[in-house]
Amino acid sequence: MKLSNKKSNYIFWILQFLGWGFINVLSIFIVKKVSTELLVYSILAGMFIGIFSSSLLRWYLKRNVQFEAFGLKDFLKILASFIFGATLFGSLNYAFGHLYAKFGPGLSEAEIQMFKLYDGFWIQVINSLFIIGAWIVTYLVIKLLLKLNKDRIERLELNTNLKQAQLNTLKGQINPHFMFNSLNNIRGLMLEDVEKSRDMLTKLSEILRYSLTKNNINAISVQEELEVVDNYIDLSKIQFENRLDFEKHVDDNTLQLQIPPMIIQLLIENAAKHGISNLKNGGRIVLTIKMENEGLIIEVKNTGKLQIAKNSTQLGLKNIKQRLKLLYADKASFKLSEIADEVVANIKIPLT
Repeated sequence: MKLSNKKSNYIFWILQFLGWGFINVLSIFIVKKVSTELLVYSILAGMFIGIFSSSLLRWYLKRNVQFEAFGLKDFLKILASFIFGATLFGSLNYAFGHLYAKFGPGLSEAEIQMFKLYDGFWIQVINSLFIIGAWIVTYLVIKLLLKLNKDRIERLELNTNLKQAQLNTLKGQINPHFMFNSLNNIRGLMLEDVEKSRDMLTKLSEILRYSLTKNNINAISVQEELEVVDNYIDLSKIQFENRLDFEKHVDDNTLQLQIPPMIIQLLIENAAKHGISNLKNGGRIVLTIKMENEGLIIEVKNTGKLQIAKNSTQLGLKNIKQRLKLLYADKASFKLSEIADEVVANIKIPLT
């Protein structure tokens, strides 16, 4: 279970009061022959000093130590905070003892001897170092356990999201309208050109095979992805006839680079379905793939306006965004815009 910041703070303060209260109440059983009044003041003052000192330590550690990427600098910061915390804790305890001895009620002989013993420099140093050191170790152990739990939950969520993304991609890949239109178009083509019809059936089967077999992998070469794109364009041209013009500008040095499967095909399908099909005179789809600034740029431009129908699920676009997020976190980007009567989809994938 992942804890919210508010709940974490709530638990921290409960543990603070319980922990410091327990440590100071122990003095009742350790210290003997002292007045009840001194015991009460000691417990209250001890709790205040402990909570105040450790709260300052927590404030510093949260703002200055990178627990996600722990290094030597962070260790030195923890060491410095340990020395400061122990000094502050010891100084406040020392001040309380002197103030109580000077302004408090009269002390018994046993209480005077106790204060003299506790007033020793090395006693204060050892006591402060031990207590503050134990607090810091406990705090760091709890932080480590919370981080391990957070990482475990994030891995579970990532696996769940990846499975959902794979399922959604599968749903988006097998477009029933495209399949039905392709089969009907091929059936009509059989009356004119049997050999071409056979070729188109082969291309359709290749698309289906690719959709089903490549869905569970995270990367595939650009060259293999382009083969599916070419098959899709050839089948689409039967439907659009002379209304679809396709251009491809692909740098040779990008062909063997790895990309998520179906990512280009989904962009092309989106351009044909939501762009060219809505234009009476058809239009053009331009695919550009190149390397730029240590990144792979995939750009698909199509004639038309950036208009998304109200009943559209945008499943293809969601699949692209989700896969890029899961595989590359914030290092990859996907933008969809309209420039000079063209819809431009731009993907940038990091190469390092």
